[in-house]
Amino acid sequence: MNKSATLAPPSPPVIALSFFATRGASLLCALALAACGGGGAGGGASGGTGGGGAGSGDAPGAAFPLSVTYHGDGTFYDYSASAVQFPATAGACSYGAVDDRMIAAMNQADYAGSAACGAQLVVTGPNGPVTVRVVDVCPECAPGDVDLSAEAFARIARPIDGRVAVSWRAEPASVSGPVSYRYKEGSSRWWTAIQVRNHRQPVARLEIRPAGASGWIAVERMAYNYFVHPQAVPDAPLEVRITASDGSTLQDTLPVPQGGLVVSGRGQFP
Repeated sequence: MNKSATLAPPSPPVIALSFFATRGASLLCALALAACGGGGAGGGASGGTGGGGAGSGDAPGAAFPLSVTYHGDGTFYDYSASAVQFPATAGACSYGAVDDRMIAAMNQADYAGSAACGAQLVVTGPNGPVTVRVVDVCPECAPGDVDLSAEAFARIARPIDGRVAVSWRAEPASVSGPVSYRYKEGSSRWWTAIQVRNHRQPVARLEIRPAGASGWIAVERMAYNYFVHPQAVPDAPLEVRITASDGSTLQDTLPVPQGGLVVSGRGQFP
């Protein structure tokens, strides 16, 4: 029921280290002012700490814990039409169009500045559960709400219902192989933007340690799901450390920043 457009990069080349879904994004709503479905009477969490999702009390960039069950409204939107119209942009998470239609847009609060991107959710409605991946944001959805693709919504309720009560929780994503890193178009040693992909746990933090640096530098996360370091770094490989929502970490060394480059990491979150 929701439509929007987002801006995302084209498919890049992939190299090995010593290795989606669309509607508007919050940042892209500012650009496209697209309506997102949602609203609802609000939501909350049970079975853990917190009462309204990651955006209602956690630090910016912190993803929701896997142990919490959330409650809200479930709605749906036509992902297929948006993906065809905007194949390179599809979704606030900047993954581009994906073939898998089991996807979702997260409400603004639980999107947590893009910390929810890539998270795998089990959403349960009147007709049972469906497993989806977060690829977008629903700015107008209330905390606890989730906006599903039409195909995913049909697994949990009758499409004619339009809006139903749902519960959802995050679980480790069903991915294979190591995490990967993508340098956004325009990245160079003067301005570096890094996206983490294929991660089993939601990514809460990314830090870099440029050549010659004595310690790690925290990198700011953008609402379009890239970590952006706007200062110059040496013309040398770049050490990266990422932290998952459960506190586990991975460390890799990336090549000199180059726009559109995807690099496979050496490991995966538990």
